[in-house]
Amino acid sequence: MSGILDQLYPPKTSFTELELPDQTGKVLLITGGASGLGFEAPRCSTKGTAQSTSPPAPARRKARHQGSARGFPDSPGRLEYIIVDLADLTTVRHVAEELLRKESRLDVLFQKAGVMNTPRDNKTNQGDELQMGTNAIAPHLLARCLQDVLVRTAQKENGEGRTGTVRIVSLASMVAVGTPKGGVIFDESGKPKLSGASLDNYVQSKSGNIYLANEWASRLGDKGVVSVVVNPGMGLLMKLARYGAYTQLFAALSPEVTPAHNGGFIVPWGRFDVLPGHIEKEIRPAGDKEIGISRQFWDYCKGAVNGF
Repeated sequence: MSGILDQLYPPKTSFTELELPDQTGKVLLITGGASGLGFEAPRCSTKGTAQSTSPPAPARRKARHQGSARGFPDSPGRLEYIIVDLADLTTVRHVAEELLRKESRLDVLFQKAGVMNTPRDNKTNQGDELQMGTNAIAPHLLARCLQDVLVRTAQKENGEGRTGTVRIVSLASMVAVGTPKGGVIFDESGKPKLSGASLDNYVQSKSGNIYLANEWASRLGDKGVVSVVVNPGMGLLMKLARYGAYTQLFAALSPEVTPAHNGGFIVPWGRFDVLPGHIEKEIRPAGDKEIGISRQFWDYCKGAVNGF
C-alpha cells in the first residue's frame, strides 16, 4: 500500500481527457453531477464523444444542471441529466428506467454521489443514517437496477474483442487514515454501528463502498464487467476538482484497466494500489472464517433495498 504522503502528493497524472481513446457510441452514467468531482467527471469524459448521463441530487438543482450542460460547448459528446435523490430509495429505480428508455447499453457506471460530515441524527427517507444511506445503500440499489444492461453491454463488447471496457467505478477515500479495524463495525441488530462523530460514520460508508465494489467484482467479473474502487485524491490536497476527476477517468476509461484489475484499488492520479490488510482480509477471509465483513455488508445492503 502506498504511503499517506504518496496519496496526498501524488506524481503527475499521465491520463487526462487528452489521452482518452475514442468513446463514440458509449454511454456513461455519473451520479452526483452537482459540482466538484461530479461536475468535472462528465466534463472530462464527454471529450471522447461518449454520452454522459448524470443524475444529480436533489431536484431543486435542476436549473443549475441544465446550465452546466450548456457549459460544455466544445465537447463532441452529449450530456443529459436525470433527477434523483439518493436519500430516498423510491427515486432510484427511476434513474434506471429513464436511462433504459433512451439507451440500449451502459458502458460505465460512476458511483460518485455522496455526502460527508452530516449531523448524526440526519436520516434518509427510509430511516438510515444519511451518509450510509446516500453513499452506500442507494448506490447499491442503483447498481442492482443496472446490472443486467451492464452485463449485456459487456457481452457485446467481449464479442467484438473489447474486454474489460464495461465498468463500475465506486468512490472510497484514503482508507489508510481513520478507518476502524475491519472497515465497518456492526451493532447487535446487524446494522452499521452509529458513532457520535459524523466523520466516523462517513468513513464506514466509504469502507462499505470498497466492499460493495469487490462483491460486484466477484459476481459480475465472469460476465465481463470490471468493478474497481477509487480514492479520487481530494480533501487535503486542495487541488482543482478536475484532478480528482482524472483518477476516476483513469478507472473508468483507461485501457490500462483490464479484467485482471477487477476489484482493484486506484489512487491519485491513476495508479494501482493495494488495500490495507485489515480491509483485504475481510474481502478474502482465511482460516475458519467463512464470511468476512465484505459479504456481511453486501447482505446488509441487499436487505436494505429489498422492496425498492
